[in-house]
Amino acid sequence: MIDETDAAGEPTTPGDSAYDPANDPANRAGAAAKRGLGASVVAFARKNRLALTIVAGVLALALLGTGALAAGAAVNAPVEASAATTSTPTPTAEPARPAPAAAVTPSRIRTCSVADRAADGRLANLQAQVVNAATGEVLYDRGGTTPARTASVMKVLTSAAALSVLGPDHRAATTVVKGAEPGSVVLVGGGDVTLSRTPSGTQTVYPGAAHLDELAAQVRAAWDADPANPPLTKLVLDASYFGGDEWEPSWDLVEREYGYMSNITALQVDGDRDDPFANTSWRSGDPIGRAGEAFAAELGGISVIERGTAPADAAQLGQVFSPTVAQLVDKALVVSDNTVAEMLARLVAIETGAGNTFGAINQGVLQGLAAYGLDTTGITVVDGSGLSDDNAVPPSYLTSLFVKINAREANLGVIMDGLPVSGQRGSLSYDDRFAGDNAVADGAVSAKTGWIETGYTLSGVVRAQDGATLTFAIYALGDVSDDTKQAIDTLTTGFFLCGDNLSNH
Repeated sequence: MIDETDAAGEPTTPGDSAYDPANDPANRAGAAAKRGLGASVVAFARKNRLALTIVAGVLALALLGTGALAAGAAVNAPVEASAATTSTPTPTAEPARPAPAAAVTPSRIRTCSVADRAADGRLANLQAQVVNAATGEVLYDRGGTTPARTASVMKVLTSAAALSVLGPDHRAATTVVKGAEPGSVVLVGGGDVTLSRTPSGTQTVYPGAAHLDELAAQVRAAWDADPANPPLTKLVLDASYFGGDEWEPSWDLVEREYGYMSNITALQVDGDRDDPFANTSWRSGDPIGRAGEAFAAELGGISVIERGTAPADAAQLGQVFSPTVAQLVDKALVVSDNTVAEMLARLVAIETGAGNTFGAINQGVLQGLAAYGLDTTGITVVDGSGLSDDNAVPPSYLTSLFVKINAREANLGVIMDGLPVSGQRGSLSYDDRFAGDNAVADGAVSAKTGWIETGYTLSGVVRAQDGATLTFAIYALGDVSDDTKQAIDTLTTGFFLCGDNLSNH
């Protein structure tokens, strides 16, 4: 409000030197009348300029507070009417002030580097990931989310799927039933590759295996118990439980020649080894025929052996069972038995309804793995053993799965117990593993080894020097050589020494 009094506090008049017509209250009142404030205000102003001054001030404040007189007031309307139509403004709430963002917890600075170990040229194209099993924090990552071939580390996925779908106590059966022709019986393979032609009481490479002589004794007793049965002269071999190719097309045939893998059939003995007591032993090209000849010899009197299928609802004459899935998982992991891994993968595919061929394994194994709640995006399972270059699993899946294995979730403790251990058990106890300076990690690494012509792998659990538990996966892929194993052990030992202080730089 503009001050309209002189220094003595009196109103200025036209006679004063400071008089300004524009500031004369009377003139203002006249202007107000012309704007529709009403004749009564003008008359009042002429009688009492001081009162007008006060009114004018009040009106000025009202105008400033409301922005304008009520719209639609009639020209020359009385002041009272204008005041009555003026609405009181609704106070406008101040906009909410944005809340400050929560303070970000600072990340720990880790200082223990394995850069020199990871730079070893023997590792070729390195992919790796390390996770703190207690916190889930990724400590180290080199291409950890990229799917790639796993070699025999694939057996970890196969085993996990088998434990989920089949259960640790499941056993595969080999059965003999009466044939359609007089004097014939049918040997029906149920996928048990551990069935042995050695005498009962002996232990082959497969602890707990069933023996053909026991099965033959059951059949002979049942056959001879019925006087109406003619002499037993014919044996039919039914291996139809597994279908499709016996040899995965992407496998190198040298795996069979070197004695690492058999043809995959539902009927065979001793994993089709020449030597049932040797893990690595030459395999034939006809495991079904080998099994048939061995069983015919136990039965005696057989003059004809042929392939076929069992009649529907045929009478059972005998049956024996494989070791449990838990025992088979141990064998698949500790010495990396390829044939057992393929047995498990095929049984999983059948049990899930995916099919009974190599082509069904991917669907069956992934369905089995779904029970663990981990994302399987990008995973391709061509076989159960990992021999194929076409398998694809990101290291990050393995580090996540091993967190659950280490925690013994569901039946996964079976895998934890079956893993090789550095310097102590299985394929990590050989003379060329965790030797020299790497022996400092003896007993601290439980992991599955892997090797094919195009890569070496290792994945599992490290009990680190500082007490931390780490899960890890290392893939050394491409142009590798036998001493790549030592480079992998050296990097793993670095993880052991660094523990939770492992730097990603």
